[in-house]
Amino acid sequence: MAHIPDGLLSIPVLLGGAVATAGGLAWAMRSLNEETIPRTAVLSAMFFVSSLIAVPVGPSSVHLMLSGLMGLLLGPMIVPAVFIALILQAAMFGFGGLTTLGINTLNIAGPGLLMGAMFAPFVQRAAPSRAGLIGGFCAALAVAGTGVGVAASLALSSSDYTPSAKIIIATYIPLMAVEAVIAGLAITFLKRVKPEALTLRHSSITPLRVSQTTFDKPSTPDANSIPVDQNAL
Repeated sequence: MAHIPDGLLSIPVLLGGAVATAGGLAWAMRSLNEETIPRTAVLSAMFFVSSLIAVPVGPSSVHLMLSGLMGLLLGPMIVPAVFIALILQAAMFGFGGLTTLGINTLNIAGPGLLMGAMFAPFVQRAAPSRAGLIGGFCAALAVAGTGVGVAASLALSSSDYTPSAKIIIATYIPLMAVEAVIAGLAITFLKRVKPEALTLRHSSITPLRVSQTTFDKPSTPDANSIPVDQNAL
């Protein structure tokens, strides 16, 4: 139940989530460049599709989020990637809500961003197999963080939600294992075939440098150096 619908949360929780997400979006825009745009779009589309498939678990339901994997690959750009996907899901399918966009983005992207920042240096230095294990652990913790965030959002909104919040946390345990396997395999594969993909999240825009000679005034040819056809004379 990472997609909390409209009408369940209190105003303070909604406002807190909206403010935190707005700050995350503003911060992420500083990382926007020509290299991160296509990757962000692809992973946002993956999240959009995978999170629409919900599997009932007890009184709630769970779905793939890929937040740990996105945190490792996107860094701060996970925030707009999740935010845009949630907007489209709410507008097109009524999945989640419009008033809860902020808190839902925070609950999904926040743990992924935090875990990605913590584990990315270890993934970059590790061998492929070990990097996969670290990536899987990162993904599992990101899912756990989302479960705690959803439960806290409900519990802070009303004490009536406290029993349900405890159950919701338990339903995320199977998802932790599934996401750990998916992220672990993906990180291992990338580490073997394209390890630079795991360091791109730290790259920044390299300003275009144009040689000064491009704008230099063309030199005037020396009259003595111009070849002269003697026959023409």
